[in-house]
Amino acid sequence: MKKWPILIILTFGLFFGCSSNDNPIDPDPTPTELYFPTSNSDTWVTVPVSELGWNASALQPLLDYLEEKNTKGFIMLYNGKIVVESYFNGHSATASWYWASAGKTLTSTVSGIAQEEGLININNKVSDYLGTGWTSETLDKENLITCKNLLSMNSGLDDSLGDDVSSANLQYKADAGTRWAYHNVYVKMQDVVAAASNQTWNNYFNTKLKDKIGMTGLWTHLDNLNVYWSNTRSMARFGLMIYAEGTWGNTQIVPENFLNEATSTSQNINQAYGYLWWLNGKSSYYLPKTQIEINGTLIPNAPADMYAALGKNDQKIYVVPSKKLVIVRMGDVADGANFALSTFDNTLWEKINDLIE
Repeated sequence: MKKWPILIILTFGLFFGCSSNDNPIDPDPTPTELYFPTSNSDTWVTVPVSELGWNASALQPLLDYLEEKNTKGFIMLYNGKIVVESYFNGHSATASWYWASAGKTLTSTVSGIAQEEGLININNKVSDYLGTGWTSETLDKENLITCKNLLSMNSGLDDSLGDDVSSANLQYKADAGTRWAYHNVYVKMQDVVAAASNQTWNNYFNTKLKDKIGMTGLWTHLDNLNVYWSNTRSMARFGLMIYAEGTWGNTQIVPENFLNEATSTSQNINQAYGYLWWLNGKSSYYLPKTQIEINGTLIPNAPADMYAALGKNDQKIYVVPSKKLVIVRMGDVADGANFALSTFDNTLWEKINDLIE
């Protein structure tokens, strides 16, 4: 695993953490209406586990497991209200941590906002926005690659060459749309949005998404990656906005129809992949760095309608509409190093099910 510099972690925690305001208890302990914390306050209404009819005796075993598995921050929302919020292993509510590839979903979401504003069309070829020569492919092959291919991980570019997305390192492997492979080239969608909006990616992201839902954090370049860092509640805010079909309160942040596409199978190879979102409940899936179709559902213990942002070393956002749940996990790797899915997911869901069922 890459070791993120401790100085960076501490600095981010200092400048981008949230305050530790007390959380009011929900006066209606069985919420039916979706709740949103305000975008300019750290106050977040809570609901006790016991008031939801959950199995309260299963909470401590879940927390013990999370701590044992190197978790730093963990939040469970029910209909937007906090049911469980815990920090472990020296972490705190005010400290920031990296999203890793779970942050890919931020890029997908902002792409949907840019499309709604008429700045881009994801069905257009990438070279319409970046110009030709952004890869080292021949022009006819490069022009096959659309923005949707970047969001769906089926650009056809060679994924074995590392995370460098300079034109020389983006080489032909297959025609766009014919091969699914987990590839850092998705980050070119940030360049597409920046070029189309005539703004920096950071400015567009901050004004169109981050500030509107009260997130903290920032993007940081580490090697060839652009990684988002924030506190755990900011990750939960984003998950809640997605659960709410793109809304925050009475404001539509990202179009619902785009999110429906983003959280549905995006191509005909990896059924369990949307627009940078992982999808449960499909009959088969592919994993990063493999070209093997694996039969079965992604996380068998999780609800079939769950979709997830999954990042290296077990950064997680689970969204489960049928259960009214958003669940966030940040931390160090639980077991062996991974790029997205791990055995930790299925065991964690076993513990979650003991709590909620």
